[in-house]
Amino acid sequence: MAIERTFSMIKPDATRRNLTGAITKMLEEGGLRVVASKRVWMSRREAEGFYAVHKERPFFGELVESMSAGPTIVQVLEGENAISRNRELMGATNPAQAAEGTIRKVHALSIGENSVHGSDAAETAKEEIAYWFSETEIVG
Repeated sequence: MAIERTFSMIKPDATRRNLTGAITKMLEEGGLRVVASKRVWMSRREAEGFYAVHKERPFFGELVESMSAGPTIVQVLEGENAISRNRELMGATNPAQAAEGTIRKVHALSIGENSVHGSDAAETAKEEIAYWFSETEIVG
């Protein structure tokens, strides 16, 4: 199995409910290691840039608003098959469809307030990590 890195975000709906530690614990207990982490409050411009891939989607404005509405934890996770492992630990985007014991099943409020984000592929992980972190901030 390959050791890889992925990007993870604990969204404002979860930080508002003080779930940072609980979610990080689930990630760590799931076999991932946090090698970089910081708390940021995204500006509208940062949120628009980070989610630019969704710019033409009808939910883009609401997404930017919610992501810039409060603090977010951005993280780099490392582990065996970290991208797929993180996605498995997060669960389905819709918490009603998420598997029991996943982060979204346990903590998400709705599809829009689904508590976490994770990269979906190696190239996406590389881009998302670089958006928030310099190489010197990643210590693993």
